[in-house]
Amino acid sequence: MAILQFQPFLSHISLSKTPNFSQFYKLPKKPRTLFFGLQLLLKPGNQLKKNWQKLGAVVEEISAGAQDGDQSVIQEEVIGQKEAASYNWAEEWYPLYLTKNVPDDAPLGLTVFDKQVVLYRDGNGVLRCCEDRCPHRLAKLSEGQLFDGRLECLYHGWQFDGNGKCVKIPQLPTGAKIPKSACVKTYEIRDSQGVIWIWMSHKKPPNPDKLPWFEIFDRPGCQDTSTIHELPYDHSILLENLMDPAHVPISHDRTDFLAKREDAAALFFEVTERTDRGFAGWWGREINREEPNYIPYFLRFEAPCVLQNNREFIDKNGEKHYGAGLFLCRPSGQGKSMLIVRFAVTSKPPLLLRLIPEWYIHQNSCKVFEQDMGFLSSQNEILMKEKVPTRELYINLRSSDTWVAEYRKWMDKVGHGMPYHFGHSTISLPEYPAVVEHAPAGFVANLSASQPAKGGIGTMHAPNPANRYFRHVIHCKRCTNDLKSFQAWKNALSVAALVSTALAVLISGRQWKALLLFSTTLCLAGIHICSTAIALNTTNFIRTHRRL
Repeated sequence: MAILQFQPFLSHISLSKTPNFSQFYKLPKKPRTLFFGLQLLLKPGNQLKKNWQKLGAVVEEISAGAQDGDQSVIQEEVIGQKEAASYNWAEEWYPLYLTKNVPDDAPLGLTVFDKQVVLYRDGNGVLRCCEDRCPHRLAKLSEGQLFDGRLECLYHGWQFDGNGKCVKIPQLPTGAKIPKSACVKTYEIRDSQGVIWIWMSHKKPPNPDKLPWFEIFDRPGCQDTSTIHELPYDHSILLENLMDPAHVPISHDRTDFLAKREDAAALFFEVTERTDRGFAGWWGREINREEPNYIPYFLRFEAPCVLQNNREFIDKNGEKHYGAGLFLCRPSGQGKSMLIVRFAVTSKPPLLLRLIPEWYIHQNSCKVFEQDMGFLSSQNEILMKEKVPTRELYINLRSSDTWVAEYRKWMDKVGHGMPYHFGHSTISLPEYPAVVEHAPAGFVANLSASQPAKGGIGTMHAPNPANRYFRHVIHCKRCTNDLKSFQAWKNALSVAALVSTALAVLISGRQWKALLLFSTTLCLAGIHICSTAIALNTTNFIRTHRRL
């Protein structure tokens, strides 16, 4: 998925005069799995039984690898406690929202893992963020409204300023003081390069060194297309999918002119960096590796949830340009995630690409996520049901799944500092099961009550988090405004068609009849175009073999 969306920006580029990256093409070291297992046995005393069990798992993995062909299956060492890294999930920056999409006149309820927060603009337009819970009776503040720049709880009208202090309680008698405990926790946020980031810790001050910064957005001539999507599966499943180029030709066959199932082939991966905060390296198609001046992609994963694919290229005029596909993933609860996708390039896109409306590009991005949604949701369910690390379930191939294995091994190192995780060799399940909201609040509740959204079959008036309308459109000002415009034009053209048809029936002149009927035809064509655009914004993609 990550690659499919990135390629159109580079499809017109000439790859001549490129730098030599052969220094990164080093053969991977042979697995030392058996030697590591023997080391475990040599440890003293009460660890012997535990180490013997680990060695048994190692031997079992070697046997399985030998049956499948140990040159193709990734064989990994068992992760021990000595490889655990210092990590606290709260002491990180998480991407909350695209700045341009934050509503000006309403609070916005969001979550990071199981922490619910509310984001809004105060009376001066300054972005504020606090806990999404009124201290009075625990009502969601995101269900409230903005009153004179203050956040008001709609249950009893308590109002809070940008610092979380309660400044008004209508039920207090005249002269009574507002209790000091009547306040809400606030969170530090930063608006950086068009994205709002939140620091989740209340114990340690924000660490500016951890705030992600992307060089490409400060380069001259940079142009980007950014979208936001809510998705019904865990953030780790999403990241794993985004760093998996092997699935693109199959899952997204003919979604655009670059993804073709017949192009599915072996890939090469060169890991050049491993740290406690992620990993990085080069990758590309094995058959392209020996081509002169070939530039592979460079992938980087950074804690807690930033993935980027970068590429340098030389245009036909000999000028160097840069392209990047950025994926900012926020864990929004068990089995849920929110993704900000940003594609940036410093060269001018082709004329044809510039003529495509932005809302259409957004809907095509939605289509890509819908093509993956079914099997990713099922993958999420199986991991929760089986309750075992991925090394006991996955068959990771060297020629396609290297990044997936690297990511799950990174989870082994830092998973102890997360609310829950599924690692390669370790696992930690959520302490409490997810609470299902039977009456969702905020945007979803508001819009579902006023506008029905079409699903795969029929019309659904209830909020459906798997539907394109609720996953993207309500979070995107551009698509929301365009959808309203299409609906307004459809209504106006419907009235015009009725009027012109009625006049054609009443009038006697042939020329006037023909002209009026022709105008009716044009109105009907416009109605069809508007209806198609509305359907694109509200209807999920369904594969041909699944359609009724």
